[in-house]
Amino acid sequence: MIPLWLGVTLSAALFQCWRTALQQRLRGMLSVNAAAVTRYLYGVPVGAALLAGYAAATGQMPPAIDGLGFLGLAALGGLLQILGTNALIMSFGSRGFTVGTAYAKTEAMQAAFLALLLLGENLSPLSWFGIAVGIFGVLYLTLAGRALTPASIWAATRQPAALFGLLAGAGFALTSIAIKSANLRLDHPDAVLRSLVVVVVVNLMQTVMQGGWLLARERGEAARVLASWRVSWRVGALSSIGSACWFTGFALAPIALVRAVGQTEMIFTLLFSRFYLNEPWKRTDVIGALVVVLGVVLVLAGR
Repeated sequence: MIPLWLGVTLSAALFQCWRTALQQRLRGMLSVNAAAVTRYLYGVPVGAALLAGYAAATGQMPPAIDGLGFLGLAALGGLLQILGTNALIMSFGSRGFTVGTAYAKTEAMQAAFLALLLLGENLSPLSWFGIAVGIFGVLYLTLAGRALTPASIWAATRQPAALFGLLAGAGFALTSIAIKSANLRLDHPDAVLRSLVVVVVVNLMQTVMQGGWLLARERGEAARVLASWRVSWRVGALSSIGSACWFTGFALAPIALVRAVGQTEMIFTLLFSRFYLNEPWKRTDVIGALVVVLGVVLVLAGR
């Protein structure tokens, strides 16, 4: 039987890719900040519905929020996710949807080191090797088949898409640590219920933070966020469901494992780029995707 953490992580990768593809469509309609606000604003009611439905179905009461430590960590995680999301959206404009997402997937390696330093989460040598293989696959995808020499890697990394992608990866890696720490502050044995509470609280905070920024700096975009509801509500729904899956994975397994398995998003990304955004496939895309999958298999084998 597939472990719960693995199932929700694979689901999170799918929902995140789907949401990012829709958000790419919003790029032509809204500013970077406005496009990001849609995932939080429209995600709040969906997250609340998920929390109420799960609590009713399981006959449990959500845990009480009675500490500034939880709220502080939730706010930090929400802010870091906002910064990471904005960096990811900005990377799309430099070289494209697939490349921007690919560079952001270095978050798996970044998360592994940060979780080791900050949370003491260590992995087996095989899992570390699997993460490295996955990163190699990502680099192969982003370098489009060119030789993976130090010079070529350095040249690619200096491109705007790479820099924004790496920044996004760092933001998401730190988000994972803050969210897991907040989750563990809640006094309840059910990891899913705790995660749904975190989703609702974080989305509310993000709506206030980025929504307030939007009203202060880009007031005209606020009306466009509401006018784009036909697409935006789907972005928010997918974002909320995906976050619930990610947060549950973080609560049940080491962050590095969750983020490493989450690299399967690259497979979904290639499918979306071909069939949703009509971007053509190349042979290097297929090879890189297979290497990413191999890395994930090694990570699981080391588990």
